[in-house]
Amino acid sequence: MKKIQLQTPLSKKEIKKLSVGDTVFLTGKLFTARDETHKKMIELKKKGKKTPFNPEDMALYHAGPVVRKEKNKWLIVSAGPTTSARMEIFESEFLSLFGVKMIIGKGGMGKETLKALRKTGAVYSHFTGGAGALAAKAIKKVENVYFLDELGIPEAAWILEVEKFGPLVVTMDANGNSFYEKNKTK
Repeated sequence: MKKIQLQTPLSKKEIKKLSVGDTVFLTGKLFTARDETHKKMIELKKKGKKTPFNPEDMALYHAGPVVRKEKNKWLIVSAGPTTSARMEIFESEFLSLFGVKMIIGKGGMGKETLKALRKTGAVYSHFTGGAGALAAKAIKKVENVYFLDELGIPEAAWILEVEKFGPLVVTMDANGNSFYEKNKTK
């Protein structure tokens, strides 16, 4: 188990080196996506339409941040992770369509996502639930927000610039290993 500093955009080579148990601190860009953003982006892609941003070079964060607007700028008050299992029905297809290399959430994901992580060369990492203020400290800037009017604040896609975001513990790696599957029987 290693402590690793990563910078977006992430390469498949560096992601492939990550193993279950590694601790990551991420700098660069991530975007938030809960159920409705997953659904919206998949629908757009299937209709041959462009999504308003390219998620491939960012990490995907399962979160619905608490925000406030101050002097025409969005500020993140809290950004704790949401339960990732809710996105299980979307994640395999989402990974295939958008090339995301790192998912951040809480509680883990299922067998279909684990297969997709292996197939696409991506990882799932766990961020501690209840630590939304810690996450907010690492968010340096809201770069943009998409689908806000249509989906509302928690479901919108927030593009965030982060510095040393973490600790993120890799719990499902690109080699098909899963902390959750391994410990199910214990």
